[in-house]
Amino acid sequence: MAPLHINTQRPTAWGLVAMDLKQLQERLQGFATERDWQKFHSPKNLAMALSVEVAELLEIFQWLSSDESTKLDSDKLDRAEMEIADVFIYLLCIADKLGIDVVRAAEKKIALNEHKYPSEKVKGSAKKYTEYD
Repeated sequence: MAPLHINTQRPTAWGLVAMDLKQLQERLQGFATERDWQKFHSPKNLAMALSVEVAELLEIFQWLSSDESTKLDSDKLDRAEMEIADVFIYLLCIADKLGIDVVRAAEKKIALNEHKYPSEKVKGSAKKYTEYD
């Protein structure tokens, strides 16, 4: 396997997304501050809240077949949209509290996964990287 190289330079399109994310994080900070909720927003509490929201997203898909899960009715799709927003919001809040740039972190993780899962070796398989020789 070739040595892992992580590019820390953001492509221009990601730079715009990162700026939008920072503005969204600032808006979320303001929302919590106006309500005096910052005192509740420790990384631990936010991670717990994130877990609850992920469970609420999972609940929408509970008991659906794989095929049904790709064809949600408008009510379930609206609920999924709101739960995905909650998950995203809590994730951004945790990242903000910990000083993590989510775009840079995602870029690093993708690069790591490209290294751990080279397409020529794993194509069409769902095995974990530790299961390949």
